Amino acid sequence: MNALNVRQLFEKKFGNGYLVFRAPGRINLIGEHTDYNLGYVLPAAINKYIYLAIQPNETGTYHIHAADLREDASFDQEFRKNDLPGWARYPAGVIRELTGRGYQLKGFNAVFGGNIPSGAGLSSSAALEMAFALAINTMDKLELPPLELAKAGQQAEHHTVGVRCGIMDQFASVFGKTNQLIRLDCRNLNHTYYPFKSKDHTILLANTGVSHALAESAYNERRDQCEEGVRMLAREFSEVRSLRDVSPDMLRTVGKKLDPVILKRCEYVIEENERVIGACSALEKGDPDLTGEFMWSSHEGLRDKYEVSCKELDFLVDTARAISGVKGARMMGGGFGGCTINLLETRHVESFKEISSEKFFEQFKTRPEYYEVSIAEGAGILSE
Repeated sequence: MNALNVRQLFEKKFGNGYLVFRAPGRINLIGEHTDYNLGYVLPAAINKYIYLAIQPNETGTYHIHAADLREDASFDQEFRKNDLPGWARYPAGVIRELTGRGYQLKGFNAVFGGNIPSGAGLSSSAALEMAFALAINTMDKLELPPLELAKAGQQAEHHTVGVRCGIMDQFASVFGKTNQLIRLDCRNLNHTYYPFKSKDHTILLANTGVSHALAESAYNERRDQCEEGVRMLAREFSEVRSLRDVSPDMLRTVGKKLDPVILKRCEYVIEENERVIGACSALEKGDPDLTGEFMWSSHEGLRDKYEVSCKELDFLVDTARAISGVKGARMMGGGFGGCTINLLETRHVESFKEISSEKFFEQFKTRPEYYEVSIAEGAGILSE
């Protein structure tokens, strides 16, 4: 579904006089499950989008057509989330966050669609939130800065969707820049851009096709486990407010008092923060081999210590290790399915696809989908 398709559907359903917005999905080169622990992440917006055509209707009601699903939802600001289809809770949640801050919204008619693969871990949900947040901000002249839009999307996930996510996905969708990775410090939201543009190297995603149905409940469980670790650590070290505040030495001091599972979760987060810093240093030096080493290590931590991988993701990463030209690979996203992210020499992309697809088919009788992505600009208006 592209912008033209969305325009045509909107005109068919609602007529003319509308705006069109676009918000990107994201990749995360490294730094998984660290954002809600106030750590470091290294995401980027990508050239896959949610497109939104929208017009104010001055009625205080919201009429949305999900083009890809061919479904409709209509509600007002007194909605009950259980009365809405799952996809509608994302824009409805954004509306609730903005009205909860005292803004008076006029209501709208909207059609959206896109080309971000659902369930692949590319954060189509955050793109949907940011498309609507930006559109409402523009139409109702709220004059909210981009960071407040990202926060509204994050809180929509917490309060309406029921996923206690960090802010990485929404932040990347709004603050993305072409050919720039974003190192985001999730404790203070300071961020630094790292150039990533190379004819010699490609970021290739391999989608297992496994829906990460377990991810939401496991995501919240992992967050609870990390928070329990923080509570235990804070008894010994008063300065600890999050795992970002914990050094390896501090964890070793308290480690014997922690449940072994909680200890593993904490170890992973602390080590992953160090990997993000290391990967950024490797990028500055132009060292793809070292960058890749941090990616391999990240996957091992996600598999063994955070335990959010699955056999299909592990198989793709293990297969990638044996393919020429691959610098690094790991699972990406919440886990239990979705994509691996692979950093490899551009000249080996086609052979990588052929080899990994064939081996995956031999093992699982299905083939991955592959997405070559480029790093793109963040959310914005396409036309008035």
